[in-house]
Amino acid sequence: MNWVTWALAGLLAGSVVYCVFVLLAARSYLHQRTPPASRLTPISVLKPLAGVDEGLEANLRSFFEQDHAEFELLFAVRNAGDAAIPVVERLQERYPHVSSRLFLTGDPPYPNAKVYSLDRMLAEARYDLLVMSDSDVRVKPGFLESIAAEFSDARVALATCPYRAIAGQSLWSILEAEGMNTEFLGGLLVARWIDGVKFAVGPTIAARKSALCAIGGFSRLKDYLAEDYVMGRAAAHAGFGVILSRNIVEHRIGSESLAANARHRLRWARSTRRSRPAGYLGMLFTHPLTLSLALIAVDSRWWPSLLVACLFRIAAAWATSVWVLGVQPHWLLLPLQDLLSFVFWVAGFFGNTIVWRGRRYYLYPDGRFELRT
Repeated sequence: MNWVTWALAGLLAGSVVYCVFVLLAARSYLHQRTPPASRLTPISVLKPLAGVDEGLEANLRSFFEQDHAEFELLFAVRNAGDAAIPVVERLQERYPHVSSRLFLTGDPPYPNAKVYSLDRMLAEARYDLLVMSDSDVRVKPGFLESIAAEFSDARVALATCPYRAIAGQSLWSILEAEGMNTEFLGGLLVARWIDGVKFAVGPTIAARKSALCAIGGFSRLKDYLAEDYVMGRAAAHAGFGVILSRNIVEHRIGSESLAANARHRLRWARSTRRSRPAGYLGMLFTHPLTLSLALIAVDSRWWPSLLVACLFRIAAAWATSVWVLGVQPHWLLLPLQDLLSFVFWVAGFFGNTIVWRGRRYYLYPDGRFELRT
């Protein structure tokens, strides 16, 4: 056997070990103590909006219908013509007892428009405990109570909420949801298990306003595309307690065409490579099926490796999707999703531009970005 065969066999062995780590990390996550729900801590929910995403009204309604004793909802749009405004106004009329405000921010003075909206809402937020949540997130009525309970521990300053991806009708959205539920979450769980939580990712993050101000506020994040990751890393490095929340939210990714989905995935890959270069290289081990197929292509005598790769990939996917998130994967689509995921992982090593909401940006090696067109 040549060195290529041995190299691929070694990588596949590492991938199998990683799958075992996913199982152990999922068990560790599920066995942590869950604090009792708390209604005592008031919460400000910050919602940056831009247009009407699929299911927007139902997503926002889930926040208006929270059982928490004291909370406020803050919404921000860029201009008065934003189509999300009538949606917010309808909900404000329907739920007059809920404290809610809508802000017009104008055009952002720096690249990350989401950060600018959050910064404007932060200045108006009444409470120290903040929940920053994207427009495509849907939660259960007891969500804010559970968040308040986790922050009853004074050591906790920031929490990332894992998410259950809910796809739209398009095949590409279904495949992406499979990747989020069976692959992406595994990486978070393993990172937490091995090195603790030194990051923040995803569409919903809770944090203390005092901790955000201590790390420099949103002005520290304004030039980064992956502002969530930078926020969590800065908080951890400053000595604040950062956790992976036990509160799982629904991430409604909607239906996308192949072209739109490809732009979205490529943007995420290029951003991740610049935010976490070493971690991005390590993502190779999250692809046991692809590594096995490559090994068989080099030396067909290794065909049993595909059976081993399938067994451990299924086990890892079951641990994250079924055990942690409570959703059944589309098992027959999993191989196709894994191949697509590998293609976009490779593509992430090339190119330095991304398209976000119809605008093209240039990405710098340190994760900062700037508008080009």
